[in-house]
Amino acid sequence: VLQPPRVIVRFEDGLPFEQVEDPVDLLARAHPARWAKFKDRFGDVRLTRALTKIAPDEVRRLQRLAAERDPTYKPANFEAFFELTTEKADDLGELAQQLRGWPGLVSVDIEIIGPDPLVAPGDDPRYVNQGYLTPAPDGIDAPFAWALPGGDGAGQRFVDVERGWTLAHEDLVAHGATLVHGMIRDGSRAHGTSVLGEVCAVDNTIGCVGIAPQIAGVMASSYWGSTIPDAILAAVQNLAFGDTILLEVQTVAQTTPAGDPTYGPVETVDLNFEAIRLATALGMIVVEAGGNGTNNGGLPALDLDAYTKGGLQILNPASADFRDSGAIMVAAASSAAPHTRLGYSTYGARLDCFAWGQNVNTASSDTTGATNLYTGIFSGTSSASPIVTGAALCVQGVYEAANAIRLSPGQMRQILSDAAVNTLPSPAEVTAMGVMPNLAGVIGSLLGLTPDIYIRDFVGDTGDPHAGSISASPDIILRKTPVADAQMAFGQGSGTEMSATLGYEAEAGQDNFIYVRALNQGSTDASGATATIYWSPPSTLVSPDLWNLVGTVTMPNLPTGEQLVCADALTWPAAQIPATGHYCFVGLLDHPQDPAPPLADFLNWDNFRLFIRNNNNVTWRNFNVVDVDPSAPEPAPQAFLVAGFPNQALDMVVEMQLRLPRGAEVLLEAPFRFFREMKANLEVVKVDERQQIAFARLPAAGRVRLGAGLMPKKARYPMKLHVKLPPANADEFGQVMARQLFKNEEEVGRVTWRFQSAKLREEQETRIKGLG
Repeated sequence: VLQPPRVIVRFEDGLPFEQVEDPVDLLARAHPARWAKFKDRFGDVRLTRALTKIAPDEVRRLQRLAAERDPTYKPANFEAFFELTTEKADDLGELAQQLRGWPGLVSVDIEIIGPDPLVAPGDDPRYVNQGYLTPAPDGIDAPFAWALPGGDGAGQRFVDVERGWTLAHEDLVAHGATLVHGMIRDGSRAHGTSVLGEVCAVDNTIGCVGIAPQIAGVMASSYWGSTIPDAILAAVQNLAFGDTILLEVQTVAQTTPAGDPTYGPVETVDLNFEAIRLATALGMIVVEAGGNGTNNGGLPALDLDAYTKGGLQILNPASADFRDSGAIMVAAASSAAPHTRLGYSTYGARLDCFAWGQNVNTASSDTTGATNLYTGIFSGTSSASPIVTGAALCVQGVYEAANAIRLSPGQMRQILSDAAVNTLPSPAEVTAMGVMPNLAGVIGSLLGLTPDIYIRDFVGDTGDPHAGSISASPDIILRKTPVADAQMAFGQGSGTEMSATLGYEAEAGQDNFIYVRALNQGSTDASGATATIYWSPPSTLVSPDLWNLVGTVTMPNLPTGEQLVCADALTWPAAQIPATGHYCFVGLLDHPQDPAPPLADFLNWDNFRLFIRNNNNVTWRNFNVVDVDPSAPEPAPQAFLVAGFPNQALDMVVEMQLRLPRGAEVLLEAPFRFFREMKANLEVVKVDERQQIAFARLPAAGRVRLGAGLMPKKARYPMKLHVKLPPANADEFGQVMARQLFKNEEEVGRVTWRFQSAKLREEQETRIKGLG
């Protein structure tokens, strides 16, 4: 037996509830004649608080905290929500219709909770059939994340909100999962167990393995015997900023003319929406099942763009009626790539992500609580949402391990829904359903949370695509005699870091020695990288047919923080050296998580052009250019402006790239308007109400999206960057860059700060002059 429907009414704020003994009196006084007809039809009416388990004082405490963390959050009055019951409630649709538009009422919802969003138990084989774990485009590439610190979910916590689980399942029991709210419904045990199996099944040599198997905390919050918003708020009470909530529930969004239910996301009910919005404002990542539209009943699926509530398109981001809960909403897709939407799944621009909605291999159970069952056919948005949840936990784990801070809900949603790095639907798919997370793309490309090793094209090269020289690398050094200590001679602290004149002429008839330098602008160390060097006659176009292999050398560990590292000598044997003279060298850096381009790709002209310009694993050494810009003298607060175009609003992204020593502290000061207008979602640590500004914490190293959206014309957002370098690293080089991207891809402007002590800068300049 499923939970009975509820009629939830929302009163206008400011009504004098304290002046009446019964809130029903407010309805009766507002329209006495209409009330008499209503009672004649439905009998006596009762109003009870819609939130039954969470105390009002606790809700207000959470809202105060949410407002401090998220300047765009507008607290709702949860005490204005009531559950309405009547003596003769035989037709809830008619009842709700008569109440809608009643003076003093904001909304009237009929909450009809659907079945668990599809479940099918079984006992198929395990890990070898967990295709959703494999690399894109088939799966989300969980093994890529597992290879990185935190990528297995270590240190993360999440709460699953639904109705039933077998927490003692053999593949889950080691987590010590706890029920934090409500009761377990035996008929839902299989469903919840399958969900947890996808997210966090233990890597214990039996059964399957979860996407985040080393998660630190697993909790369950049931709305069975309670309510959905109570279960959500109970989850909130047990979590902290950056933790994750999964909503495995769907409600009846509308009915067909024949009376068949069409299931949609739970936030279509106002009270549920406000509970979710409170959770995301507090900094919790919320993953929400989009709903199984027709529950695979052969009826048309639910188009969220066209869905209306009271005539308002609340789920259409292009509509002025749209309201954003901040949750990551998920659709169900085919398991086979290229992925298409399963016919029953909801669709529309509100869907952020999709994942496998069929053939999912995971743990299972039954009504008796069996602890050793499995399934190979778990499906629906029920199976898709845990995949996205697991991806979020892996991303958060890697990000926190690298930066000691966490991504906000808005940042996580932006990352997992970014079409540039995640898996797109099949080109044949005509409905909108978002993208499937690709952990290799997200962690490696978007956040830079993997090694990002590079060899410079010219002295001022910072590892990013550029319009400068591509053939003046200072990092391929040719010497006629070897040096005793390559790192001391050419590495960080040598005084030669910015010199491009350390050696470039070969001596015929003897062995020559090549030294290769490299840096790492990623957020994890790069161990085991290699550098392969080719020589070519000098040429304005060093095409692959001119390349001659010298050899490959293993690089020392390349640490984060862009510390220049030099490898031991690569010997260029006398027998291979042509006549004395100048030669062009081509260098390719390679690492398992930041690979060099395959040689075959250079034979394609378009690829060749892209690689020599945009790939920082590739460099040319053909000319010698020294181009040293002075760095900032002190790491003091830096003011800058983020500005819109003067005569039209444009689609813009604001991003910061940080390359500072470990232990550096970074705060960004920004006006409330920026958070609101550019939908910025950051970890706010301080708010100044009088000046209408907020302070957000940023990592010392990595990339951070500050905000994205339609930037108003003539927008002016005054910002300040506050940087505090650790005393132990006061002499280290550091850089922060703020840049603005048009349509998420084309850089249209940047502001850059470089931090370096004046003493060290003077020493380096003296050493460089001495080399001349």
